Amino acid sequence: MTAEQRYAITYDDVLAAARTLVGVVNHTPVATSRTLDALTGRQVFLKCENQQRTGSFKFRGAYTAVHALAPETRARGVATFSSGNHAQGLALAARLHGVPAVIVMPDDAPTVKAEATRGYGAEIVPFSRQSVDGETLQYEVAAARGMTLVHAFEDPPIMAGQGTATLELLQTIPDLDALVAPVGGGGLMAGGAVVAKTLNPSIHIFGVETAGADDTKRSFDAGERVSIPPPTTIADGIRLRTPGERTFAIMQAHLDDVLVVSDDDVLETLRFLIQRMKLVVEPTGAVALAAVVRGLLPAQYRRVGVFITGGNLDPALLTRLWPAAR
Repeated sequence: MTAEQRYAITYDDVLAAARTLVGVVNHTPVATSRTLDALTGRQVFLKCENQQRTGSFKFRGAYTAVHALAPETRARGVATFSSGNHAQGLALAARLHGVPAVIVMPDDAPTVKAEATRGYGAEIVPFSRQSVDGETLQYEVAAARGMTLVHAFEDPPIMAGQGTATLELLQTIPDLDALVAPVGGGGLMAGGAVVAKTLNPSIHIFGVETAGADDTKRSFDAGERVSIPPPTTIADGIRLRTPGERTFAIMQAHLDDVLVVSDDDVLETLRFLIQRMKLVVEPTGAVALAAVVRGLLPAQYRRVGVFITGGNLDPALLTRLWPAAR
């Protein structure tokens, strides 16, 4: 068994996903800024998945996963648990395939994401994350409806689809020293790590979390998956209690470290992205860049690829970014 075969996906799986997604996903741009480079002391290349369909990289994996289902299985519909971006991605993927979708969603999810999910035609089953485990509830709902569960990060087609974002980035900017991405369940990080280490074994890879949702950092330091209490962070896309089993195995093998930033760091970076780069970004989408702006990345990495993972910004957050606007 090769090292690659020990993990849930291979580089060839990502290439297959890329072929599936031709003409379906946006080939998102890579943004640069001389001001950002001066601020960080590096060359920074932002992979703008905030400009992906549904406003997030999540659509890549969701479409790949729904497409991979046998037609008779797919026809019964799909279900999942998500606070918003995977929900939107799966809702649109289901609509494009002409099948129903049910989303188990916490009742504190951003309104903009819930409304968009319904707009794509999905049904939402709300729950309180303080008293109900959404991970468990999604299986119960899928079984009760006779639907296929499409997990937000553990399904191999999800990881392979998310890995296409890294594939695009490295095809556009091949000579990077490091990659930096936010970590929720780890689908983007796992799929991207497989791609990056195949194309450039010497590249360095860093995940980023916020202090209120540092389950992967704690797991990484402990050498095994650990669970944390219900996370409290402005970055709703990474509010997970534990990393995925399959994704964590890949992250353990390929990540240099998991960095931790504060919610205030995220807000400051969000202001920069909106004001100086004219990019509409949600808090989770600014998490990875926050670590670079804060100087948490080792100084020797001069050319850095950073994932801006989503652009589904809740308008209500603007008053927190600019209190004088209230």
